[in-house]
Amino acid sequence: MSLKIGFIGAGQMATALARGFVTSPEKGGGPTILYFDPSSEACGHFSKSIPAATLLVDPPEVVATADIVFLAVKPQILPAVLDSIATVATTDVLLVSIAAGVTLDVICSRTGSDRVIRVMPNTPCLVGKAATAFSPAQGATSTDCATLQNLLDSVGITYQLSEPCLDAVTGLSGSGPAYIYTVVQALCAGGVAMGLSEDVALQLAAQTAKGAAEMILQTGLPPQQLIDQVTSPGGTTLAGLKVMHDEDISATIIRAVQAATNRSIELGKS
Repeated sequence: MSLKIGFIGAGQMATALARGFVTSPEKGGGPTILYFDPSSEACGHFSKSIPAATLLVDPPEVVATADIVFLAVKPQILPAVLDSIATVATTDVLLVSIAAGVTLDVICSRTGSDRVIRVMPNTPCLVGKAATAFSPAQGATSTDCATLQNLLDSVGITYQLSEPCLDAVTGLSGSGPAYIYTVVQALCAGGVAMGLSEDVALQLAAQTAKGAAEMILQTGLPPQQLIDQVTSPGGTTLAGLKVMHDEDISATIIRAVQAATNRSIELGKS
């Protein structure tokens, strides 16, 4: 019998995860996907991406039917969703929350179940390149964690961490794609200012970011060593890096991660 995976919320992240789960090669066939979202537009997009998925009538039906349920709604909406499923959220179903900042204690207390796992994915799961971390509550078993990790690995890389680390994960990899897009956008603008067409500059900037990331992942070398390899005394790279150092770009990025982390902590207290 195939695993039944439910989604409460059918936005971009839920769609990307579900698509990764059904396209990942599995012995005995992929999972059955169930979902609910009050937005007809979101449901239409989800159905188009995963045609075999089944739309259910409300969140309680998703929880009552599925083996694993992804709570894929905004943090501000999650408490109301948790209250609505409390009567059906038994330990027969694994609840997986991807809502930033909402703690395991909140989820467990509102649902009455401690078979819960918090997950922080990021939007590159849309292209199978997610960086994800998760943390289980006491009632989630080692089998639950292994099953979830296997699912999440189909859309990128996954780490199991303690819950306090998830706020930092949110600030780094959860929000991180926007930081990288900002860098790519600035590189593109610099290229255009120096005479390149926008199309060519954007492709060069994006490929440079992609290639640099792959160099770190494939070589295993520290970023500073890779910087040193491309920086010659008196050369062009050194001239560019001097400007970045003078503007303290590294400190600015560190502060951005800290600010996003702190915001995640604030969301958990609201």
